Amino acid sequence: MQIDITESLAEFSPDSWNQLVGDQYPFLRHEFLLTAEQSGCVATETGWKPRHIGLRDKSGKLLGAMPLYEKTHSWGEFVFDWSWAHAYERAGLDYYPKLVSAAPFTPARSPRLLAQTDEIRRALIEAACNYAKSSGNSSLHVLFPEKNEIAALEKSGLKLRKDCQFHWHNQNFRNFEDFLQTFNASKRKKARRDRRHVVEQGISFRWLQGNDLDASLWSDIYDLISITFLRRGSMPYFSKEFFVEVASQCPASIQVVLAERNRLPVAAALFYDSPNVLYGRYWGSEAHHNALHFETCYYQGIEYCIANGRKRFEPGTQGEHKISRGFTPVETWSAHWLERPEFFAAIGSYLDEETSHIDRYIEAVNSHSPYRDQSVDGPLGSAR
Repeated sequence: MQIDITESLAEFSPDSWNQLVGDQYPFLRHEFLLTAEQSGCVATETGWKPRHIGLRDKSGKLLGAMPLYEKTHSWGEFVFDWSWAHAYERAGLDYYPKLVSAAPFTPARSPRLLAQTDEIRRALIEAACNYAKSSGNSSLHVLFPEKNEIAALEKSGLKLRKDCQFHWHNQNFRNFEDFLQTFNASKRKKARRDRRHVVEQGISFRWLQGNDLDASLWSDIYDLISITFLRRGSMPYFSKEFFVEVASQCPASIQVVLAERNRLPVAAALFYDSPNVLYGRYWGSEAHHNALHFETCYYQGIEYCIANGRKRFEPGTQGEHKISRGFTPVETWSAHWLERPEFFAAIGSYLDEETSHIDRYIEAVNSHSPYRDQSVDGPLGSAR
């Protein structure tokens, strides 16, 4: 097999890349990742230097690929390794640059080893580690891989790191009220109260697909999203130009719920949509409105999934407040390789301890589930 390390996704044909990705992961498709590069959001200047790997046969056919970036910081990853970087600094060593396989700024499980066989998956991992060694990168980090990639990563010598997110699972609900009937009485009352507060404030909602959004609406939406980032002291990772272009190329993948009062936008949430999963990504509000965050980011997304047959809703990272709204803890993983053996061994011990902590955390938050029936059959057990 021929191994290519590329400096842009433009070096892959859209058809060959997307054939490996499939239609379940809009943020991994060629259009999405190339637009991130061409808009300048993912570039050397922003600390995300593309270094994608391609494996081809003798005829040039793409057999496997790996989205890969050389990074000079740890922002936008959602798997936190700042303490590792500080340890390197205290030892007088450089932690950056490092190699990261991820969908930029998107903490969602999806394939990192775009291949059909374990042989090609292992070849991709080996190529990435070899490139890290030859190019002066301190390490390789594979973030939010799919479950079927975990074994290949571990067998190739990477150490696994466990975490969790909160996801909603559709149990073939007929409507939102049908979903609420699975809650215990107090949590059902709380959810209804959340929704009632929003209605009492005179706020209504519109769902808009990518091709429904003109320049004026995008300006309103982006301004609202920017407010959330500015409150945290930063700017959005993606630019307005990026969203406009992606929406024009992949209109069905972009969904926006717009909250309005007196026909004026007061909040918005942006989602990536796929045939089976809705991914919540960004949210913003021009001011505080009681329960509006829960309604816009969670309840509206749940209603969309029920109405459109989506099996799962992944609203993003963190947020224990999601538990009482019907989201349950789900394991997520990352895999890590560090060239320096002394640090690699120390981090391995740390990850073993961290995994035990995550297991206890998942057990603890499960005890606060709003569902009336919990069993091994799933988040709702035999209630359905």
